[in-house]
Parts: sequence; structure tokens; C-alpha cells
Amino acid sequence: MAVHESLVLYTTDDKFYVEARDEGTKELLVIDRLSQEISLEQSSGQIPPFASSRPICGVMGTIRLLAGPYLVVITKKSKVGEINGQTIWKVAGHEILPYKRTVMHLNEQQQQDSRTYESMVNYVLETNDCFFSTTYDLTHSLQRLYNTSPEFLQMPLFERADQRFVWNGHLLRELASQPELSRFALPVMCGFVAIRIGILHGKRFDYIIISRRSCFRAGTRYYMRGLDTQGHVANFVETEQIVQCNGWRGSFIQTRGSIPLYWSQRPSIKYKPKILISEAQNHMDGFMRHLDSQMVSYGDQVLVNLIDHRGIEDRLEKFFAKAVIDSQNKSIRYESFDFHHECRKMRWDRLSILMDRLAADQDKHGCFLLSPSNQLLKHQTGVFRTNCMDCLDRTNVVQSLLARRTLQEQLQMFGVLNEGESLDNHLTTAFESTFKNTWADNADFCSRQYAGTGALKTDFTRTGKRTHLGMLKDLYNSMLRYYMNNFVDGYRQDSIDLFLGNYIVEETEGIASPSPLRSKGDARFMLLPVICIVAFSMLIISILIPAADIYLQLAYVFFWMAATAVCLGLIYFYGLEFVNQPKLAQAKAKLD
Repeated sequence: MAVHESLVLYTTDDKFYVEARDEGTKELLVIDRLSQEISLEQSSGQIPPFASSRPICGVMGTIRLLAGPYLVVITKKSKVGEINGQTIWKVAGHEILPYKRTVMHLNEQQQQDSRTYESMVNYVLETNDCFFSTTYDLTHSLQRLYNTSPEFLQMPLFERADQRFVWNGHLLRELASQPELSRFALPVMCGFVAIRIGILHGKRFDYIIISRRSCFRAGTRYYMRGLDTQGHVANFVETEQIVQCNGWRGSFIQTRGSIPLYWSQRPSIKYKPKILISEAQNHMDGFMRHLDSQMVSYGDQVLVNLIDHRGIEDRLEKFFAKAVIDSQNKSIRYESFDFHHECRKMRWDRLSILMDRLAADQDKHGCFLLSPSNQLLKHQTGVFRTNCMDCLDRTNVVQSLLARRTLQEQLQMFGVLNEGESLDNHLTTAFESTFKNTWADNADFCSRQYAGTGALKTDFTRTGKRTHLGMLKDLYNSMLRYYMNNFVDGYRQDSIDLFLGNYIVEETEGIASPSPLRSKGDARFMLLPVICIVAFSMLIISILIPAADIYLQLAYVFFWMAATAVCLGLIYFYGLEFVNQPKLAQAKAKLD
């Protein structure tokens, strides 16, 4: 059952009216701003003539903040393209509308906190790329949709959506609790969607990439690692490559996700924070809980681990390998490849070693293939689950190579390529550039959502080779990541937790209970950066401004140098006190 496509929002002092303008319907969603009741009526002139009106693109749901409930609506959308004749949109604008007309019922501190909570909701919607369709279920792959019953396809879009990938699930709870409102409940996916045109040998086809980012254990790079007790892992993304050509449809699924063990790596000012592997929790229980769910969803698992076999990553690699061995599950295969060591000195051609080792599994698992008559020709029986430390940069490179190999097979099946013909014969074509740039864009989108910056190593994905300019860009992004991860990610994590419902705001915060937003660090530690800046400034002045006595000047230089070094040492030692820590999810458990 499709969601309403054409909507108009009417606003009065006491009500919101959302009128469906689709042909053949008179449904009217009515929200009472005073009683907070939501109901469905038939439009019959009950909207007051003085109500202000404007078209909207969808209702994302409602969220309760300090000032009360808010209605979240999509105000602008941009067309991405079409899948099987159904339009896919990207959210290009939004607005959060308070039920209450004023915040005079809040004290001054609560008003400040209310603005902070509103900014968090806006931050998630502005920095995470959100996509939707009113007719097509973006949360399911082609293969999953094909295997469903006709009754399933008649269910409301929100009810049949894969809840792992519905980012506004918390916002839609009130609408979803009333089945009659289902045509207003629009599921929104976070991740990446690209729909491009390819032409080879004069034959045109659609090339589509969809990356679905899980809303379970969602968060930022260093605040979300490993798995939780439910078997959900951080930064889990399902990426589907779809090819459409003259009625033929093909799909290839890959997944990525943090190493499925209980481990953490909290930011601490250090460039590479220490990795902590829990000794209190049962790793095998969590590991198998995660892999069992993956095998139910995708079939056999090939775990491609790209982390280092030395340094701080080595112990984690050994734990991961041992977990696979101890599982004694024949449906799980482990392939470890030390990406940085194997491809050192820009020897990225050595990735062919890994591709050769994975070729038999790729041939065995196959891909999903439908004929123009909707006849099933092939189905995918397993996936590559690829990871590095962040499941971003190294992972993106390997996933693009695996996707390329399957794409070649699909284009041969569709008759776009001749039998036995390689995509490598078309390195100078426009489609070669389309393929590489699409995967590089996918890498950047996924990286921004988790790490706060574009991906590293995208010069290889875009051009097929590693360049010195690309290395300089990686240096810039690495420095930006360091800043984001240490001084911004606490706020980013809080924003995600608030939006997803991992933290529920109580309207009595700041009165009956203290506001978590007001937690402060030790003032003594907060003074250290100031003292360090003063000491460093005095050091520069001592060097640049000559003194009458050279020995006195040297004494000043060494004194301020020592003061700067001591301050930096203390900041390094007490690093956790200086990073931007989350304040919400740790203060209160999720309420269901």
C-alpha cells in the first residue's frame, strides 16, 4: 500500500491538518495541538479558511522534546531516479513544528536546553543523507521483495519495511499505532542512493547503488564500535548493486559492519586511541547472535577482515579469527588480508591477490537475476561481509572490486557485453568513469555519516590508481577526522541517540530532575588548554624578542618550553577529560 504522494499542510492555532491531494482520496490527518490527539477524517470543508497552508512532501513523524511534541515534515525533495518505474527521492528540506505556540511555560535554562534538542534533530536531518519513495520499498533488496507473498506487498509501506533501515521509526510510532493512518506514515532510509545511466556497445542500462545504513547501534566512529547484547554491530551497512536493462534486472548484495566482538576504542586525544576488548562479556554468544541473524538474512557468510596484523589492530584480528574457528560453522568462512601491509608503497595492484582468493566464493554465491518475464534465473546464496577498523576506507575499495566482478557477469547475461568479454576492455568509456565515481560517492557518503569526513583512498576508487594528490587529500581528511572525533562527536552521538529514540526527553528535565545537557567537566582540566596556549605564546615571544642578556633570554625560552611540554603532557595523559563526550544515552536507558 503506497503512501500519499501529494500533501498540503494547514496550520491553525489549535490544529495541524495534513490533506492528501492524491487522485481519488479525501483523507485528512488531523493533529490537535492542545490535546495532542491524532485522528483520520474525510476532508469535507472542516479546514478553517484562515489556516495558513503550504505543500509538503511527506510526514516523518513526531518527536517529544522539552517544549512538548513536534511534528517533523519534509518540505523539499529532489529526484534521484527510478527503480522499476517507481520514483526515488532524496530529502532536500525539512521543518520541525512545535505543537505548543510558545515556550513561556519553560524557565530560562529549559528554553536553552529546548533549543539544543531542536538543533540536534535538525543536525541529524541536515548531515545524514535521507531517501524515500512513496511506492517502492527502499529498505528491501530486489531478492527479498521477489521472495515475498502478494499479501505482504499489500501491507502498508511502514509495516513491511525492514526496521533495521527505517531511520524515522521512533518518530513514526504514534502514526504506526493507528493502522488507519498508514498512508501518512512515510519510512525514510539513511545511506546512499545513486541511479546512473550506462552505455556500452550502444546498449543503454540503469546502474544503481543503494547503501542502507542500519539504525541499530548507530553512531559515530569512536563512540560506536563492536556489537551489543542483541547482536547488532556498529556501522552496519547493506549495499546493493542493481542493473536494469530492457526488462532484465540483476542485484548483488554486500554487507559491512564493525568486528562482531565486544570491544571499544573511545577517543582520548591520541591519534589512535587504545583498543579495549571486554573480558567480562561472552564474545562467542554475541558473535553467534550476530552471525546467526546474518545467515538468516543473507545465507552463507564470507568474513573479509582487512585490519592490520601488527600494532594495535593485531590483537583484535586474532580474537576475530579465533571466534570463527571456535564457532565450527561451515557456513562461515574467514578471509584475513592485511591491506596496509600487502598494498604498502602504493602497490595497490596486489589487491588482485585477495580477489583471486575470493573468486570461488563469489562464483558459488552468485547474484540475483530476473528475466523480462519476471522469471527467476539466479538467486544469491551468500554474501561478503567486509570490515576494516572503521568499515569505511579499506572496505570501500574491496567492495567496489567485488561489485565490478559481478557487474561484468550480469552485463554478459543481459547481452550488453559479449560472452567472455571483460569490463577492462572499456577502461576509456564514459561508463568506466560512472562506475568508479558512483562507488567513490558511496564511500564519501558512508564515511561522512560515521566518521564526519569524506572517505580516504577514494582516488583509487575514482581513477583505479593511488596518487600523491590523493594522499594529500587523505592527510587533510585524517586531520579533520581527528578534530571531529575528539571535539564534535559527543554532540553528534547525542543527536543520533535523540533522533532514534535511544534517549527519551522528559518534559520535567531542569525542574524535577537535572538536565544531562548541563553536565560539566572538571574546571581544573578545562584551564589546561588555556595555560598551554599562554605558555606556547610566551615561548614564541621569548624566541622572537631579544633580551639584553642572552643567558636570560635562553632561561625564558627553556622555562616556557618546559611549561608548554608539561601542559601538553598533562593534556595527553588526561585525554579523556578534554574530548567531547556524549551526555544523553549514558544518562538514561531507552524506554520502549
